[in-house]
Amino acid sequence: MAGYTKKEARDWARERLQGVANVIIPTMTSDFKHLNEAAVRHDVDTTIGHGFVGTLTCSEVAITLDEYEQFVRVAVDQAAGRIFIVHHAVFNTLEDNIEALKVAEAAGAELVLLGYPPYFYPKSMEDVYTYTKAVCDATDLAVMLFPIPTWGFGRLDPSDMSLPLLRRLIDDCPNVAAIKAEGGAPHIMAAIEVHRAFHKEVVISSPMEHEYVPLAQLIPIPFCGTNYSAFYGPVLPKVYKLIQEGRFDEATAIFYQLDAARKAFGSVPQAGNGLINRMMWKYEGWLQGYNGGPLRHPTARVYSRDMVALRRGQEASGLNPTADADEAFFVGRNPR
Repeated sequence: MAGYTKKEARDWARERLQGVANVIIPTMTSDFKHLNEAAVRHDVDTTIGHGFVGTLTCSEVAITLDEYEQFVRVAVDQAAGRIFIVHHAVFNTLEDNIEALKVAEAAGAELVLLGYPPYFYPKSMEDVYTYTKAVCDATDLAVMLFPIPTWGFGRLDPSDMSLPLLRRLIDDCPNVAAIKAEGGAPHIMAAIEVHRAFHKEVVISSPMEHEYVPLAQLIPIPFCGTNYSAFYGPVLPKVYKLIQEGRFDEATAIFYQLDAARKAFGSVPQAGNGLINRMMWKYEGWLQGYNGGPLRHPTARVYSRDMVALRRGQEASGLNPTADADEAFFVGRNPR
């Protein structure tokens, strides 16, 4: 259980959401029948070693609720308070999400990233408000709201979650403690608007490294996450520290150093129709020492052409990817 009350959620977030948080993806055993606990522990330890302050336990894969509970519990146990674990609240229905939320809270997650199911098709922002408030009301955990085009709310408002909607949720839900600002992507207007309106009340996250590094040199951004930055190994937490110390020239130099890796990342199919290719993310992290290994079908795939591009991008950016052959990715570093 979280070490704070619902009314203390914003204070907790202000204190703990200081840094960068990545994403870890569950690994299955080689027969695809069970969660590979050793792989989860490896990924948590790698996350900590790379300097991240938290990690999202990804639920957007073929995994049962019981397996997800085990995933969160193992991650929390391995983290042992060294990082916080973020619950990924994207299950099939409101009822499923409330059930999963209670499971994750009991397992020790400390923050909720609130998403929306593919078959949630609101007719108005009022419907979005009703769903979101129901989730917030069902937990004592701090909640991070998540405006992003993925949910399909852009047909209701170009910012994806309108300012009046966010205002009501912050006013009515004391555990709304942060906003992951990707509304209106790929443009940054909505993210700037959210920061301007709410940064004194809740933590505003700029999760995209190519936006965070320049914007954080102009406006105070305490948190960068949750995101795919395992692809860059320990680099983004180091850049975060440089920015906090006002060493902008050094941070900018690293930003440019990462350009080849960034372009490689953008050259491969990361997502389609609102679903991220988690196998691709898993490979990207594997290049930097994460476990890799089996994901249960159905899953998007990663092909040799993509692996070559990603590996070469890391090499060109001086990120020293693993020398292990790509075939080892499919087995993973802790096979079971």
